[in-house]
Amino acid sequence: MASSPSAVRVLFLLVAALASCASAAAVAGRTPPLAKGLSFDFYKAKCPQAESIVFNFLRDAIRKDVGLAAALVRIHFHDCFVQGCDGSVLLDKTGSTDSEKIAPPNVTLRPTAFKTINDLRALLAKACGAVVSCADIAALAARDSVHLAGGPNYPVPLGRRDGLAPANLTTILGALPPPTSNVTTLLRFLAKISLDADDLVSLSGAHTLGIAHCTSFQERLFPTQDPTMDKWFAGQLKLTCPALNITNTTNNDIRTPNVFDNKYYLDLLNRQGLFTSDQDMHTDARTKPKVAKFAVDQAAFFDQFVFSVVKMGQIDVLTGNKGQIRNDCSAPNAARSNDELPWSVLETVAETLAL
Repeated sequence: MASSPSAVRVLFLLVAALASCASAAAVAGRTPPLAKGLSFDFYKAKCPQAESIVFNFLRDAIRKDVGLAAALVRIHFHDCFVQGCDGSVLLDKTGSTDSEKIAPPNVTLRPTAFKTINDLRALLAKACGAVVSCADIAALAARDSVHLAGGPNYPVPLGRRDGLAPANLTTILGALPPPTSNVTTLLRFLAKISLDADDLVSLSGAHTLGIAHCTSFQERLFPTQDPTMDKWFAGQLKLTCPALNITNTTNNDIRTPNVFDNKYYLDLLNRQGLFTSDQDMHTDARTKPKVAKFAVDQAAFFDQFVFSVVKMGQIDVLTGNKGQIRNDCSAPNAARSNDELPWSVLETVAETLAL
């Protein structure tokens, strides 16, 4: 079910070339309201080359490792769903404070993606100083990953600041639904962060990229096959996952696993969705119509995805004097008290002048 490395590289080069000129790749349609403190030109004065630095670095990095695109998109999702888009998922363990990275939903986040964000942090600091937050880098990296894989290019509201500490395990588990969830459970999780059924269906479309571990869908194969799963598809999966608790992986989307397109929804129509959380969207009446629409109308998918991912990227953001701009995305800057005082008088003056 996997493509050869050489074929993947050729496909990526083709997709990247097409993405740069395809009209579907430039979405200038509706956008959700902007959170207070965010703007599309936040770094116009402080670091006008910020977005080009991120894009140029990722263009080369994803060309060499196409799986990096899905990994960076996933980090942005897992960051925003848990205590807002504050870069907390990027933090390593500090003293007695555990990292979000070791929580069960996050243990398969790729170390190379975290390294990529820190590499971008270093490049941006060299070019502009410590003005671009790690949370903004994660949002830009996700956008560019989608675009470089053939998906829409869209404006990203910027101005997030970085959180001071990671979320605890209870918070993480209460924010990230497992792949065994049905639509009712998924909608309950999303309602906590003001996302709805349309957001659920479109954001799930990010599964058009990336891989999954056998343990995340094995309950659909053993001890008996999930009746909502296509028999041929189940047979193919069992070649990769012949028993419980196998550490092997397979592609999320069997049709175009390295291209950001609408084929994921075609998978669902053919009962070839990998997770329960995927396939149940084609069963549940609240989400089935959107699945069917996106399967035949890629432009509609792209439009809704852009709206939903920009909306998601503004969940509980820290702006103004809240949080900090980390010098290292994997570690907070020097500790401060728990009040809302700024880090320094100079920082307050600089931010006031920038308004």
